[in-house]
Amino acid sequence: MTATLRVVLDQAVAATDEDLRSASVELTRALVAATPKGAEVAAIVPADAGDVGSSIPGLARVDRVPLKRGQLAAACSMGVVPGIGGGMIHSPTLLAPLVRHDRVHDHDQTVVTLWSLEPWTHPERLSRGSVAWHRAMLKRAVKHADAVVVPTHAMARELAERTKLGGRVRVISGAVPRMPAPDARAGGDPEVVIDAARASADELETALHAVAGITEATVTLLAGGADDETEQMLEVASAAGVPEHRVRVAAPGRDERAATLAGATAFVDLSAGLSFPWRMLEALAAGVPVVAASSAQNAEVLADAGQLVAVDGIEPVASTLNRILADAELATRLRVLSLDRAKAFSWDDTAQRVWQLHAEL
Repeated sequence: MTATLRVVLDQAVAATDEDLRSASVELTRALVAATPKGAEVAAIVPADAGDVGSSIPGLARVDRVPLKRGQLAAACSMGVVPGIGGGMIHSPTLLAPLVRHDRVHDHDQTVVTLWSLEPWTHPERLSRGSVAWHRAMLKRAVKHADAVVVPTHAMARELAERTKLGGRVRVISGAVPRMPAPDARAGGDPEVVIDAARASADELETALHAVAGITEATVTLLAGGADDETEQMLEVASAAGVPEHRVRVAAPGRDERAATLAGATAFVDLSAGLSFPWRMLEALAAGVPVVAASSAQNAEVLADAGQLVAVDGIEPVASTLNRILADAELATRLRVLSLDRAKAFSWDDTAQRVWQLHAEL
């Protein structure tokens, strides 16, 4: 008898978040490649899905539910899941049929994934609708999920304190697509890339103030994609003392980020929040020296590959950046460490651990 792992692919069809879309597609491709003998991978998609099979070859089938993506998200939050059915279900997000099921006799199991705790730790950064939906889905997960996957141990500890999930919280990290080989970065003004999308207003201001004192440096801000972000970020940069001609706001597309990171001298992420640091992983994969806020999660992700700083003022960040820009030997060592650390994050490894999790369940 063939065991079918059914993956929820709502983000691959109508993405509400580009990182979740990429993670859903890359994980499913890796699951197909790692399928054990006697098993197969199928997809669960909304009614308005396009041709999923063309982007993810090897799927045994595509199960289309009779609801569009938005309708499906609303229905799942209320525990109404028409047309989805049971079996072994894995969701790369929180969207899944979180309802009562029998894992022992019917062999039904449902696993969901949580990439960010900001709906609970920093709800002011998100829309009311997003916060309400995530909180409703986590409540359903506490009642009905067989496991909730988070990408870091720091998130697992926080989630364990906030819920009664107990041993159902599992840590399986994410990854990022391969990045272009880093440029030689010889000559020219240094370019500091700041993860502005993940940072709070105060964290972004601290990073910009730190860069303002490096007169020859140009700054690229990685935005989240909102229409009004560019003008707002340029205003914040100007107020921090970084003139507009030294600042660029990068579009959120992967190709532009890859090109930006390939030529970067340093990457700055001063967020201590519990959301998975996708841009930081991209910086590691591009061989960029990383300066990050000192936090349990950042330390876990970076290991010895980056420079952790206490974000209690501008000086620690500025002095760390100046050391990297002034010391070629240090910069080279950090680039090597970044590339080496990036190898620890692989969708192939993630897929193997997902298969193992479902086998254990």
